[in-house]
Amino acid sequence: MSAPDASRASSGWPALFGRSKIATSLALSGGAALHAVNLYIAITVLPSVVREIGGLDLYAWNTTVFVLASLIGAAASSAVLAHAGARAGYALAAVVFIAGAMACAGASDMVVMLVGRFLQGIGGGVLLALAYAMVRRVYAEPLWPRALALLSAMWGLATLVGPAVGGHFAEHGLWRASFLAVIPVAVVVGLTAMAVLPGRERERPGAETPPAAQLAILALAVLAASWGGIGRSTGWTAAGMATALILAGAFVRLERTASQKLLPADAYDGSKALGGLYALSGLLAATVTSAEIFLPLFLQELHGLSPVEAGYIAAVMSAGWTAAAIFSSGLSADRRSVAVRAGPVLSLTAMVVLVVVMPWRGGEDGWTPLVLICGALALGGAGVGLAYPLLSTLVLRAASAAEADKAAASIMTVQLCATAFGAAFAGLSVNLAGTMTHEAGASMANSARWLFITLAAAPMLCCFLMTGASFRQVVRRSGWEVGRSLMRRRKKS
Repeated sequence: MSAPDASRASSGWPALFGRSKIATSLALSGGAALHAVNLYIAITVLPSVVREIGGLDLYAWNTTVFVLASLIGAAASSAVLAHAGARAGYALAAVVFIAGAMACAGASDMVVMLVGRFLQGIGGGVLLALAYAMVRRVYAEPLWPRALALLSAMWGLATLVGPAVGGHFAEHGLWRASFLAVIPVAVVVGLTAMAVLPGRERERPGAETPPAAQLAILALAVLAASWGGIGRSTGWTAAGMATALILAGAFVRLERTASQKLLPADAYDGSKALGGLYALSGLLAATVTSAEIFLPLFLQELHGLSPVEAGYIAAVMSAGWTAAAIFSSGLSADRRSVAVRAGPVLSLTAMVVLVVVMPWRGGEDGWTPLVLICGALALGGAGVGLAYPLLSTLVLRAASAAEADKAAASIMTVQLCATAFGAAFAGLSVNLAGTMTHEAGASMANSARWLFITLAAAPMLCCFLMTGASFRQVVRRSGWEVGRSLMRRRKKS
């Protein structure tokens, strides 16, 4: 086997799922899938939950509590890894997740359900972040893009499996069983991790307890943004969003001066690329996750689809994400620079198309807008899938050795923050746009139009950030500039 062939073999999917790595790959991807699938199962069965135990006024808090708890778990994962090790950390997180699932399954009222969702979020957040943190430890560097693409693909898988599983249980009046169904998966993931992941290593520099003050401020900022996003009145909206922005500013100021930080110190250094990479990955992820919240609503109300039909069409975006993530992980180094820059352009194009076609009912030919919507959703998801794993790879390479674990685990911390804030601002745009007209159909169409106008700002900002010197520098250091790999091969020959 020639040197280039050997290099390709060592960085391909067979190496990731070879005899020596298959159990590790399954444990890490299983932890990420458990968190993501559980999120979509819960969203699907919640209407059935409310019908049986009540608590409609706390309906939205199921997702809010879960995301906030996941954020706390993800933020704590670097400390868990440093003090307990990957093996014990995975086992502990799986136990907490199982306890939460059992609480949800046995809930007699919504308060108990929210306690269970909080525990699930804590355990799932640790599992999710540890999966990213372990990529750098358990795989050789040529495998990083493949491993990160595998973890990213779990979100696409979740949007296909989660609603199907949740819908099946809900249809038969067995919503409690849907929470119990994930317990065997959690047990298998925990046991597999205990068998193949490394134990506790000597405590690394920078290992510390989670920064409670920053976490508390960040959680309050998310809650304030979520409250403002409801849009009940102009005063409440302004107060909620202003409070969220003030708290976000306080968080950044505290992070810059605190001895214990939530994100790596380089994330706040303008001369370093790490902060920009986190911003890029967060903005891209928020584009898709914010759109997915409202897609079923718009597809049902504007295009007359059934819940099942709307769910499967909405899943096209995640399918595009998954397919593109797998594709981008196999690109040669001299094509990754093009791919990572193309991602935001594709997502921006998709949002612009959806601004036009989502409110369009299509008259008698209702299939025309649906075909265009499916194409735009696939394109938008592909844009994120194309760039996100490559941005995660750049995070691992840009991080200092002292904060390598924190930098990797913080990928999910940033994504969860972006998801929470993105959902709040998306909700605000939908609610405000809906008040611009009194006619029901026109109101929904206007909400759809302004949602995608708002979401288009995220990939547009990404395009601007990618023109910065620090981003160009980290891409160049990674050897991803177009033609560099070809030039090296010619010199060797």
